[in-house]
Amino acid sequence: MSVVKEFRDFAMRGNVVDLAVGVVIGGAFGKIVSSLVSDVIMPPIGLALGGVNFTDIKLTLKDAVVDAAGAVTTPAVTLNIGTFGQTILDFTIIAFAIFMIVKGMNKMKKKEEEAPAAPPAPSNEEVLLTQIRDLLKK
Repeated sequence: MSVVKEFRDFAMRGNVVDLAVGVVIGGAFGKIVSSLVSDVIMPPIGLALGGVNFTDIKLTLKDAVVDAAGAVTTPAVTLNIGTFGQTILDFTIIAFAIFMIVKGMNKMKKKEEEAPAAPPAPSNEEVLLTQIRDLLKK
């Protein structure tokens, strides 16, 4: 079997295609959540806290070096704490959404796997008719 045919068979298996679709949708979902957090959720929170822009919250480890002409020769070294906080919020929202999806899928799978209820016991009339049938066969 040629390498190309083996690769095609591998790539066209349902699991690989499903995984690829999941990765693409997950990437798009991540971008949507990032935009939701940075553009919709964080500005009102910053406004409520006195006009704070969370992306501007930084801890400067080393100041920028500026030459005599005013040009920055070495940029500042900073810890971007506000951006990190937004990323944590992004992750929390995505993790919760995935948790809810998996929980729903498990609930649906559990309903499918439940064994059907045992058929009801035959009535007395059915039992008598079965006995008569068996006696007539003898």
